[in-house]
Amino acid sequence: QVQLVESGGGLAQTGGSLRLSCVASRSIFTINNMGWYRQAPGKQRELVAAISVSGSTSYADPMKGRFTISRDAVRNTLYLQMNSLKPEDTAVYFCKARLISTSGWLDYWGQGTQVTVSS
Repeated sequence: QVQLVESGGGLAQTGGSLRLSCVASRSIFTINNMGWYRQAPGKQRELVAAISVSGSTSYADPMKGRFTISRDAVRNTLYLQMNSLKPEDTAVYFCKARLISTSGWLDYWGQGTQVTVSS
């Protein structure tokens, strides 16, 4: 199992920046895949960015060039640096961890952190 606690959300202006953090209860090198997702009101949850245990990253197209996912193994923390924020980035942002075993996989979610971008 893994517990995830996000922080860093808040209010930003268009063009501004925020950095989200997600602290995991176990070494992030024991987690197969971690990622950030977001959910805006009335919309489905969508992938923002992901990072594998090897360090390879991927981004949803609207976030490429603006958002950066990274991690700190000493602090067991996943980050999402968000620059050039737009009002459409307003959403609750969730951290996810996927653990894979011989019997399958399990996803664990944090409680979410609200990001609001004003125009």
